[in-house]
This record gives sequence, C-alpha cells and structure tokens, in this order.
Amino acid sequence: MMRPWNFAAGPSTLPLEVLEQASAEMTDWQGSGMSVMEMSHRGKHYMRIRDEAESDLRALLAVPDDFEVLFMQGGGSAQNAIVPLNLIGRGDRHQADYVLGGHWSKKSYTEAQRYGDIATAASSETPTELDGQSYGAWTWLPATDQWRVRPNAAYLHVCANETIGGVELPELPDMAALGAAQVPLVVDISSNILSRPIDFSRVGVAYGGAQKNAGPAGATLALVRKDLLGHALPHCPSVFEYANVASAQSMFNTPPTYAIYIAGLVFKWLIRQGGVPAMEAASLRKSGALYAYLDQSDLYTNPVHPAYRSRMNVPFVLRDGSLDTMFLAEAQAAGLLSLKGHKSVGGMRASIYNAMPFEGVQALITFLRDFERRHG
Repeated sequence: MMRPWNFAAGPSTLPLEVLEQASAEMTDWQGSGMSVMEMSHRGKHYMRIRDEAESDLRALLAVPDDFEVLFMQGGGSAQNAIVPLNLIGRGDRHQADYVLGGHWSKKSYTEAQRYGDIATAASSETPTELDGQSYGAWTWLPATDQWRVRPNAAYLHVCANETIGGVELPELPDMAALGAAQVPLVVDISSNILSRPIDFSRVGVAYGGAQKNAGPAGATLALVRKDLLGHALPHCPSVFEYANVASAQSMFNTPPTYAIYIAGLVFKWLIRQGGVPAMEAASLRKSGALYAYLDQSDLYTNPVHPAYRSRMNVPFVLRDGSLDTMFLAEAQAAGLLSLKGHKSVGGMRASIYNAMPFEGVQALITFLRDFERRHG
C-alpha cells in the first residue's frame, strides 16, 4: 500500500528508508540487545551513533574545524533565548540587531528583548510596493542595502526561511558590505538546513530544530564558531551555555538520544542521495514546478514576491475562499495530507522538504489541476 504524501510544515515527513531502518532496529540496535532509547548516553553504542551523526553533518555542510557542532534541546524557540544569553555579553553595551522577515524572526526578536538593547535592522512587517505590485506584510524582504546594522552590535540575527509566510532569504549577507565586518551573523536555519550550502565564512552561529528538514522533533542543532564561546551572561543557565555543551561533546546533560539517532540516519540517507548539492537541485526542481503551476492558475495564487519565494514552504490561497473546506477534504481523500495553512494566515501551504520526492509534488499538481477544472 502506497503511503500518503505528507506536506506538513513540521514535524514533517521523513525518508521512508529511515523509518524502515529505525523500525528494524527498534528493539535491537545492530546486535546490541537494546533499543537506542534504552542505551546509556555515555555507553560505547550511543557514542558511536553521536560521533557518526556529527561527522556526517560536518561532511554534508562542510562545517569548518573552527566551528563546534552541538546537539541540544528546546528547538529553535529555545535558541531565541539561548543565542542572546550566550552572545549579547560579548560587548559592554548588550546590543543586538534583528532582521524581521516573518513570524519566526519576529518571535526571535521579541524573546531577545529580555536580555538587552535589541534593534530592528530591517523589517517587512508593513505592506509595500515592489516592481509595480503590492505585497502584504511578511511576503517580501528588504534588500540588504536597506539593512541598518550597528557596528557595536553583539550580533545580527536573520531567519533563513520563514515557514509560515513562505519567504526565504536568497543568500546570506556579507557583513563587511553592511559596514559591520566585526558583527557575527546568527542564522536560524531550522527549515532549510541541508537544502543548500552554507557559506560559513559569513556565519557566526547557525541553529535550528531538526524536525523540519533534518530529523524528528527533540533534537536541536547549533553550529557555533569557537571564538564566540565563553561570552555567556552570568545568569545564563549552565545547561544552555554553548561553552559547556561544547566541552562536554553535547552531553552536559542527557541529550535527546533517539532524536539524534534518527537525525543521524537522515544524514546517511542524504549522503546516499548525493548530499547537499543534490538536495539543492531537487528543491529547485520541486518548488519551480509548483510555483509554475500556481502562477498560471486562475484559481490559486501565491502572495510572496518571486525573488523571496521559499523552496521549502509554498503557501497559496484559493481565490474563492468558500472552497477551502472542500479542497482540504478532497485533498485528504486523494492522499495529500497537511495542506492547511497556518492559522495566522489561512489558506493552504505545501511544505516540500528534502524527504518529499518530486513524485509527491507531481501528485499535488495533478490534484490542483483537477480541482481547478471542476471548481474553478
């Protein structure tokens, strides 16, 4: 029996091969007599799992030696506090700047205000007109030459991909070009990690929850440049201090062992597929096909400026909103799951992460075309 196509935004679909291997190893991991969930996190079996996961992630993203790879807990939302707790104390002014491009970067900005002087470097929270077209809040991004970064800021924070609005940063900014060469860039990569290369020469910290594109909920990835360790505020909880987690090889406290195990299986699956270059090509193919159909449709429309459209999360609305309930019911009956948009924006959303094959996107386009023929 063929599995339905799961377009959930996160936790999201996982590669079937990964699920099948985890199922086969559930009660006995490679002859150990134990499930991974039962293992000591300091035993030789789990240490092998953890070490291989880090090694594979480093290989996939070409993580430089001057970066620590940390497996933490709490998801991206916890990192909204952990980042300023660790970095804002680098200077004596406790300043940090944020680019606001959607719900998640705004949430990061709001949380950081607890810890210092937090300023907006740029924002798309208000509607604007670009290229002769009107765009609503969170459906576009300010050009980098409009960003205003304080040279004394402890860091600049950006969200690489906004899952709710379907907005993706085309490339990471060059901090020197922004007149802030000494300001580390902090990037939330929760929802597009492993879908394109990361230029680590431009990054100080990259973090993200695994549950959208790298594994299941429970594991959080933090890639931290080593010179940024050791600057935590005095009241930073010890379990959240990057330096402590790094020195303990991500075992300052008991890590989310099973989630890291599954993430490690995802990393090995990605390597077999051809790594990040193959995933980048696949994401462009999948999103390109879906946007091409939506753009020629008379029933569906995508609200995001074409230059900032996400390759991971494709929101769309039906021009006749009264069809929404029928659309979702028929989609589910056709084996297309989790297409309802976020409650804050409504409409529909198709999340097409690395584990979603092109065949799933083709099935969605076929359904969209048929529904439009019958109801458009």
